[in-house]
Amino acid sequence: MKLYTSVDMEGITGLPDQTFIDSSMHNYERARKIMTDEINVVVTEAFKNGCKEVLVNDSHSKMNNILIDQLHEDAQLITGSVKPLSMIQGLEESFDGAMFIGYHARAGQFGVMSHSMIHAVRNFYINDQPIGEMGFNAYVAGYFGVPLLMVAGDDQAAKEAEALVPNITTATVKQTISRSCVKSLSPKKAHALLAEKVKDALANRDKVDPLIPPKDPTLKIEFNNYGQAEWASLMPGTKLEEGTTVVCFEAKDIIEAYKAMLVMTELAMHTTFS
Repeated sequence: MKLYTSVDMEGITGLPDQTFIDSSMHNYERARKIMTDEINVVVTEAFKNGCKEVLVNDSHSKMNNILIDQLHEDAQLITGSVKPLSMIQGLEESFDGAMFIGYHARAGQFGVMSHSMIHAVRNFYINDQPIGEMGFNAYVAGYFGVPLLMVAGDDQAAKEAEALVPNITTATVKQTISRSCVKSLSPKKAHALLAEKVKDALANRDKVDPLIPPKDPTLKIEFNNYGQAEWASLMPGTKLEEGTTVVCFEAKDIIEAYKAMLVMTELAMHTTFS
């Protein structure tokens, strides 16, 4: 059995705010260690429960956060950027299941550090259905026929996952008080919970179906201001809806939609406020 893991940072145990997830800030190095310890629990339990191969994709910011010298020796790590499939890089048909660790709620929702890729985004839509990073990544997994077996993160990420994928296993390591304040388990308690939930998720894998994406999907991104939408609409094939900050793209499949999202959000970050 092969397991794929995508590891973000905002949903990792005990992390409440940007001082832990921004590499220029004082709590970041502490957070890297906590993040690495957390994925090690997942990898260890996966190997204990029948997995022969576990791939870890570092999926936060510059995607080079996990401490490889402290990573489980039998895990394989994808680290660094630019990645053609970003948070879902390396996933393909040969995997039996996927787990998203350290995940958070989508933009505009209650949840610790909630957002969708970049803070310029108000909403992602696929065929007018709002989704976040989790949903988009789950659709890509579904394109390859891989079910999303487990999501670990804050309580709001767990709720989003349960609404998205029937019979999914969730591991709630912290409760949201505000967007920058949490009530968290200790790492030791979180590790015990994660080990239990990984075991449950692997045992339950036959009850979880891949999240199959729509054919010929329409991607819409609603940006926070018009300048961001202007930049995003410079990508060929896009259309800026008149009188809105919504940029549309008609894709041939979810992979093209995902790559379009990456380009559009990258362009939107060129917007200045001076």
